Amino acid sequence: MNTKKLKGTLINEKVNKVKGGIYHTSQIIFAYNSNKIEGSRLTEDQTKEIFENNFYVLGKDGLVIEDDLIETKNHFKLFDYIIDNIDELLTKDMLIKMNVMLKKNTTYESNPKYNVGGFKTAPNIIGTINVINTSKPEDAKGDIEKLLSWYNSKNIITIEDIIEFHVRFERIHPFGDENDALV
Repeated sequence: MNTKKLKGTLINEKVNKVKGGIYHTSQIIFAYNSNKIEGSRLTEDQTKEIFENNFYVLGKDGLVIEDDLIETKNHFKLFDYIIDNIDELLTKDMLIKMNVMLKKNTTYESNPKYNVGGFKTAPNIIGTINVINTSKPEDAKGDIEKLLSWYNSKNIITIEDIIEFHVRFERIHPFGDENDALV
C-alpha cells in the first residue's frame, strides 16, 4: 500500500471535510473500535452520529456514560492531531500528549490511579480469557523508548510497520486504564 498516497488523501479529505471518504470512515471506525476495546457502551451508529452531527440517539436502556461521549469526541480530535503531525518524529512526549488529549475532561483525568500525563503506576493486562501480560509499570518508559527507537529508525514507514508498532505498543500498554491486573 502506498502510504504517501494514503497520507495525502487523509490530509486532503480532512481539510475539505469530505464525507464518506477514508478520513470520514477511519474517524468513525477507529474511534468506535478503540473505545469499544476500553469498554465504551456506544454503538458504531452512535459514534457516527457524534462525528457527523455532534449528538447521538440514546440506546434502548437510555443510559449515557459521560466518559464514553467525551472520549469519543476526544478521539476525533486526537485523530486530527495525528494527521496534523503526521510528518513529525514520534516521541515519548507526543505519546503522553495523545493520552492527555484522549482523557481530557473525563473522570480519568482527575483520578491519580490513572496518572494521566504520565506512565502507568499499576500493572495492567489485555483481555480476560486469553490474558496477555503487559510491561511492568517500572519498565513501561524504557519499553516505549525502545519501541520508538525501532520505529523512528525506519527510513520509510509502511502500513505493516504501523501495525507492528500498534501491536508492540498495546503489549506495553504504557498508560493507566481499566485493564488493571488482578495482583
